Parts: sequence; structure tokens; C-alpha cells
Amino acid sequence: MNQVWVGDITYLSVAGRWRYLAVVMDQYSRRILAWCLGTTRDTCLTRAVFDAAMRRRRTHPGLIFHSDRGSEYASAAFRDRLAALGVRQSMTRGGTPGDNAHMESFFHSLKADLVHGTRFLTEAGLRSELRRYLWYYNYQRLHSALGYRSPVDYERRAA
Repeated sequence: MNQVWVGDITYLSVAGRWRYLAVVMDQYSRRILAWCLGTTRDTCLTRAVFDAAMRRRRTHPGLIFHSDRGSEYASAAFRDRLAALGVRQSMTRGGTPGDNAHMESFFHSLKADLVHGTRFLTEAGLRSELRRYLWYYNYQRLHSALGYRSPVDYERRAA
């Protein structure tokens, strides 16, 4: 735990307008550590979700944060924040989404389980469903890569 965190952003539609979901996951257990939903895809969103994850977890020097090469992660403000916290930044190679496979897999599951076939009429409705889904994902959803355990159960057994 707390050796490699991964992050990414995806688009979700609310009443015909885009909202941006930024997520931080612990790669070891696939546990979602933090998420933020915003109206703009920018460094403020990625910093907010990263800072939320840092508040929830005690980390040790040498934590690696891995993401794609989006401008939100490559910005000086985001890089400076990581450096100030002693976090090493890692980014995918250009044009290789498989380099961030854990996050891509999570977003695929989220969209297959929750988003596809659902129309969100309000941001509050989307937030409510995201809270419910993320609790399910962390506490109940079984992952074959974790020996068919939930992320929280996997972490408890490893502790």
C-alpha cells in the first residue's frame, strides 16, 4: 500500500453538459482513495483530488504518483505540489493508455456498472450515485486480481 498511486480524469454527462471526474487509486489494492467532480478539467481539479487522497492516507517518502500526460498533471502547479510533498511523479509514454491500465479498468467498470444507459439530470443526482458506487467498489466489488476480494478487504488482510 501507498507505494504507487494512480490518477486520471474521465468525462460524465449531466443534463447534456460535461462534468469531469478525477480519481486517485492505490495501485496495490485498487482502492479508490479520493474523487472530485468538477465543471472544468484543470489543475485545480487534479490538485484537489490528490490533496484529498493525501489527507486520507499516511504516506512515506518515495510515494510514486502515476498518471497520463494530460496538461492537468503536467502543469507546473501540479508538479510543484508533488515535489513539495516528496512524491515522485510518473507519467505514461505518449499514446500508450495501457500504461495507466488500473485507472482505465476502473473507469471501464464505473461506466459499465453505473453510467451506460443512465441519464443524470442533475449534478447532485450524479454525485449521489458516484458516492454509492464508490462505496460498493471499495467495500463489496470483488476483483479477480485481488483473489476475489474487495479493495478494503484486501488491504485489511495485508495489514
